[in-house]
Amino acid sequence: MKDLTVSNIDRQNILNNNVVLDNLRIYVGAPGMFFLEEYKYTKQQISEFYQIDVATIERYLDGNEKELKHNGYLVLKGKNLKEFKIQFGHILNLSSKTAQLGVFNFRSFLNLGMLLVESEMAKALRSKILDIVIDTLNEKSGGSTKYINQRDEDFLNTILKEPHYRKEFTQALNLYLDLGNVKYSIYTSKIYECIFKENAVEYKKILNISEKENARDTMYAEVLKLIASFESGLAYEMKKKSEVLNRKLTKSEMDSLLQEFYKHPLFVPLIEDARTKMASRDYGFRKIFHDNLKNYIDSVSKSDFDRFLGEKSKALEKRIDENIDVFKRLKNR
Repeated sequence: MKDLTVSNIDRQNILNNNVVLDNLRIYVGAPGMFFLEEYKYTKQQISEFYQIDVATIERYLDGNEKELKHNGYLVLKGKNLKEFKIQFGHILNLSSKTAQLGVFNFRSFLNLGMLLVESEMAKALRSKILDIVIDTLNEKSGGSTKYINQRDEDFLNTILKEPHYRKEFTQALNLYLDLGNVKYSIYTSKIYECIFKENAVEYKKILNISEKENARDTMYAEVLKLIASFESGLAYEMKKKSEVLNRKLTKSEMDSLLQEFYKHPLFVPLIEDARTKMASRDYGFRKIFHDNLKNYIDSVSKSDFDRFLGEKSKALEKRIDENIDVFKRLKNR
């Protein structure tokens, strides 16, 4: 089980997940004061909930100020503080001389609970948080996250176009590379290694993909688009080089061409982005760790949680049903 007290990425993956936060709000049920479009909690209220003293809260604020502020901890001053006093000062018995007041929103309220090691209440809450995260993922993904990539609205459009670019590449291998049929699997794997530092066998093993399953059905839309760019561009370069040589390429010539193509500055930011998305999403959604991409793991963004688990996310089968008329028109063209 993850230790939320030591992992910033695991904490942020929970705090960026609005679906989980909604479930946690219901579970915690802590009454707050609605101000600046969300519920706020004073340090005194926080201390009572977690059964710690205010000095402990101050200590955690000093040591984790950047993270807690990022997740919504706010120091009210000036006009905002004056308005807050008007609305809630009589409830909180605030002194008229109070010049500033630190308040937590629900995200930073939970954030502090994930950090606190002195509080038994926080420890119990962390355990429940992890249960709710697992239950939410299972509910949204139908019990398995292997194909959670397909819930993205961009996936269907991408996977429909993918065979076209794949055909371009396999035809180029057939026409311009002097090697047996093994070349198709070899250079598919080599492209995977260029993009996400794992060959086809390694990728399938990490995601527990069977021989009957297509690895690309588990890939995120951005990764598929980059693979398509690689295959289409490489097909073009193979044709061009073969025509110059007036013969098929040898394996060593093909390897050199691929390495030169891979190192083109055009691909550097795209590859970096694909590696970060793949490593971070697989860690956050699938609980899968890509050892070769460990330096690319970051927290999953709020937009990604909404994209794969929120209202816009849908099972692939449902998207196909909703677009069946479009597919029929395309087929009849």
